[in-house]
Amino acid sequence: MPRYTVNNDTVDDLLSNIKSGTIAIPEMQRPFVWDTSQVRDLMDSLYKGFPVGYIIIWQNPDVKLKDGSIAIGKKVLIDGQQRITAMAAAIVGQEVLDNHYKWKRISIAFNPMDETFEVSNSANQRSSKWIPDIAPVFVHGFDSFSFVMEYCKKNDIPDQMPRINKVINNLLAIQNNSLGVIPLAADLDIDSVTDIFIRINSKGVVLSQADFAMSKISSNEVYDGNITRKTIDYFCHLLESPEDLRDIQQNDTAFAARKEFEAIRWAASKVSPIYRTSYTDILRVAFTYKFNRGKLADLVSLLSGRDFENREFKIEIEEQSFYQLHEAVLQAVNQTNYERYLMIVRSAGIVRRSLIRSQNVLNFGYALFLALRERKVENSKIEQIVRRWLALSILTGRYSASPESSFDYDIKRFFSYDDPMEYLRITEAGELSDAYWSVNLVQRLNTSVASSPYFNLFLIAQVKAHDKGFLSTQIDVETMLENRGDIHHLFPKKYLIQHGIPQAQYNQIANYAFIQQEINIKIRDNAPSVYMREVFHQCETKQPVYGGIVEASALRENLRQNCIPDGFEDLEIHDYQQFLAQRRVLMAEKIHQYYDAL
Repeated sequence: MPRYTVNNDTVDDLLSNIKSGTIAIPEMQRPFVWDTSQVRDLMDSLYKGFPVGYIIIWQNPDVKLKDGSIAIGKKVLIDGQQRITAMAAAIVGQEVLDNHYKWKRISIAFNPMDETFEVSNSANQRSSKWIPDIAPVFVHGFDSFSFVMEYCKKNDIPDQMPRINKVINNLLAIQNNSLGVIPLAADLDIDSVTDIFIRINSKGVVLSQADFAMSKISSNEVYDGNITRKTIDYFCHLLESPEDLRDIQQNDTAFAARKEFEAIRWAASKVSPIYRTSYTDILRVAFTYKFNRGKLADLVSLLSGRDFENREFKIEIEEQSFYQLHEAVLQAVNQTNYERYLMIVRSAGIVRRSLIRSQNVLNFGYALFLALRERKVENSKIEQIVRRWLALSILTGRYSASPESSFDYDIKRFFSYDDPMEYLRITEAGELSDAYWSVNLVQRLNTSVASSPYFNLFLIAQVKAHDKGFLSTQIDVETMLENRGDIHHLFPKKYLIQHGIPQAQYNQIANYAFIQQEINIKIRDNAPSVYMREVFHQCETKQPVYGGIVEASALRENLRQNCIPDGFEDLEIHDYQQFLAQRRVLMAEKIHQYYDAL
């Protein structure tokens, strides 16, 4: 049985329904992402009668009110916002928000002589051949006859009046053109709606569960969903573009006067290179910690008023869910919470975003931090749990695949115990056994992928231990990470290539170490038996050649910090594979020691 219908609505009817509120456009206060040429092309397609894709509308579920009556769900536009906004901009003259949250007009010009559209510019504004802005043409009461007479007179083409009149009528007919509108049934679940969207969207853009959730939030003004949406959007935008603070204040004065704006304005002065959140991140964090769930489809259902026990939709659940989410978002964007969490992240040795391959590791860590704080867990215990869970998540690739299911599972398990530390201990016992450290991790270090999470965790361990770079006396690994220090091949790459070692072997991460550039240059393509013997020799002569180490004890300590096996100074090409095997073991041991110390 069909779960949807396909209707044809005119452009004029659609714009009227949007204006009257019959159809709610979520995200009305979000930046318009189309460029002006796309608006021009849309007008050209409508003029020529070309198809411009479908508009998808989802009728929200009907909800049971407190008095027992039923409220009909509002229709929400879930696909087609950019096209609708483009038509409103060009035909109605409606201003749009750009990426800097500034209101602007997008004017489309039209040349009746050759029936072409262009973005309005200084040239076509001066030319009598062009209508510099088509919006006034569509204003009720427009006198097409007088316009045609005047146009033909200006351009000295009186004999073409019939043709120009026909062209203007064709232009006006744009508003009578039909668009395909697909209303989706109210009883469709969010997963089905997502699947439908993916299958029929003309551009093949995957609509995420977060997009659905944000659309649902922004279309609800009864429970300040639109305010929640703006709080999330503006916060994330200010983290990336703090210079736009003034523009947001000037262009959205109503929101700028609210407490929510005061709660996020700090983001314009604090830039975190480690954890920069998108709207998806903030939404996921807020929902996970507050609702004790991880699947954003559940959030959409809750915001629709779904009672998961009897599968009904109730107004009190909808109301409570919106208020809970709003509170959760305010906690997620709170400066104190955000900065305390970042302190924990940095205290774990994670000093650069590049050391974390999965943003969801940081997202769950933040959700866990907020949940533990809300449950009044002791601060020292919060720090320990969060640090160890971050490291564990990196070690196990926990949120790389199916993150929503993992979020859902973990947040529920953490708080199924009186002491949340218990779930951490159980997980460690199951996934970080002795065999993991001595066998599994060693095997995972056998890779040539420089962005490997295991190499990253080795570097994190070095940062945490304040280790110096290879053969450095003063400059540590953290400084090199922050200032793009060199990645050195302990067995130099050219040396290995000269001896026929393939790329997958000479680029093994067990052959990598951070080093100062000037030391790296001096080593060149010499074998360890050459350059390391000179390093040991400089400890005798006290005349530095490779770096500044001139004490044997300091050299041994530096080699230990960088997990260099004993006897490295004697190694030749035939020792390379054994060297890799030995260093992997040492690197795994260092990571293990790091984890135990968290």
